[in-house]
Amino acid sequence: MPLRLGDEAPNFTADTTEGKINFHEWLGNGWGILFSHPKDFTPVCTTELGYMAKIANEFKKRNVKILAVSVDPLDAHKGWINDINETQNCTVNYPLIADPDKKVATLYDMIHPNALDNMTVRSVFVIGPDKKIKLTLTYPASCGRNFDELLRVIDSLQLTANYKVATPVNWREGQDCIITPAVNDEEAKQLFPKGFKTIKPYLRYTPQPNK
Repeated sequence: MPLRLGDEAPNFTADTTEGKINFHEWLGNGWGILFSHPKDFTPVCTTELGYMAKIANEFKKRNVKILAVSVDPLDAHKGWINDINETQNCTVNYPLIADPDKKVATLYDMIHPNALDNMTVRSVFVIGPDKKIKLTLTYPASCGRNFDELLRVIDSLQLTANYKVATPVNWREGQDCIITPAVNDEEAKQLFPKGFKTIKPYLRYTPQPNK
């Protein structure tokens, strides 16, 4: 059964390029990203893992741990990482799960027979400190993901987890937010001392509350 938003992220134990991990213990009390790759030594994946390494500090600033998974074995991963570092001018600095028995891929429904018979699609799971799934994305094997968008989404998820706001289209850190409809105007005055602008009764903007 496919995983849905709000479901608990399934726990697992797996070998990675940085040793054996228990997923939930490894996450600790922070956020996490689990993202899959169809196969080692493939061109699009090489660019993705390289770019993620370059912006890993941005995720660290947000208390987000990064974990990649591919169905190839550990020795293949290690050789591939050398290629990634060489071709993408980076240092891969996060673990890559070896999943040759497809245990993790099956737990997270990453095998889509209509797309790829024996390889994972490009799935992304953002997991909160409560071990619940906060966001899922699925791309075909032919399309590289936008990791800058993942940073934007995490900024929104972390903001809206703590304040009664939502983020509008194309929102970026520091921009105005939308007050959720469940908050009435009187409550909004207390919650948002910077004030708010009412466009429609259901559409009220306020400055980002944690800035």
